[in-house]
Amino acid sequence: MSTASDPELSWHNVTEWGVEGRAWEDHKRLRYFDRMPASAEKGMSLIIDRLGVASAWEMSRCSAGMMVRFRSVTTKVHIRYRLLNAELALPHMPATGVSGVDLYARNELGAWRYVNCIKPTTQDVDTEIISGLIPGDREYALYLPLYNGVEHMEIGISSDVEFAELPPRANPIVFYGTSVTQGGVASRPGACHSSLLGRRLDRPVVNLGFSGTGRMNQVVVDHLVQADASVFVIECSANMNPTLIRERCIPLVKQLRGAHPHTPILLVEDCRRPNAWISPDNRDFVAENHIALRECFNALQAESVTGISYILGDELFGIDGEGTTDNVHANDLGFKRMADVMEPILREVLHLND
Repeated sequence: MSTASDPELSWHNVTEWGVEGRAWEDHKRLRYFDRMPASAEKGMSLIIDRLGVASAWEMSRCSAGMMVRFRSVTTKVHIRYRLLNAELALPHMPATGVSGVDLYARNELGAWRYVNCIKPTTQDVDTEIISGLIPGDREYALYLPLYNGVEHMEIGISSDVEFAELPPRANPIVFYGTSVTQGGVASRPGACHSSLLGRRLDRPVVNLGFSGTGRMNQVVVDHLVQADASVFVIECSANMNPTLIRERCIPLVKQLRGAHPHTPILLVEDCRRPNAWISPDNRDFVAENHIALRECFNALQAESVTGISYILGDELFGIDGEGTTDNVHANDLGFKRMADVMEPILREVLHLND
């Protein structure tokens, strides 16, 4: 549809054909772009971060991991959307990552390549992402904000060309974890490890990272078992402690395995802190978490629970100390390194090398 204000553009509401990153399509949602269904609100509202500020439910209303695909020969792409929150950036994360959108396209070889991102300055965004593109029929992917929610979104393209809606793909890789899982603190939505892995493996992704509140909580696990996943990636340890890990990890895995007998499950250690060499507290916190998670993994193997893989945390950020912004959250380099470590294991369990 064209608009009187800009007749050179036709506008397309992304909810009309669907956004990837939304599990439980048959469940009621309070907002289309919420990551969790309404049935999770009561339980997740009780899960509060360590600062006593945000709840897991509030974090679930961010659109992290959501991505919309379309195909066109357009030479320009515009976007208009309204953000849930007026706070566009965080002290350690730019507005491009918190509230921006990120455009990728497939090149002539079929590989995903970065095109451009936008730099939001207001809660209501209506702007050009890019123009002057080389003409050609190609597939595009648009990643939604990581640490803000979306109320509505439309994509604008040249009004004189066709627009093909590409519906969400099935059997996503489902990540459940912490602020790092959610994308903290990537410079833009396509730079976090789950998005990187989705492009590299050409698979849809569901990002269930809840900043400060990813603690293997039962309300989330009860919904996880209802997700139609190709693999479950559990990376919650950084929000937990050894006692919680020992208490919750084995029941989580057994509940998933009971509902999904053949779906691979990956247990991921929390990332080693780069300043561990000089900060004994940070060194010991992560080391003790690693011991607890490894104990759970070994116990599950001893009970012949099959289809579980284990990812070490020592080199997820790299070994040179340059992979994080604040010793806890990944920068773009850290996210790339995380994807580098996880990709071969995911390829193996998904049989992509066969």
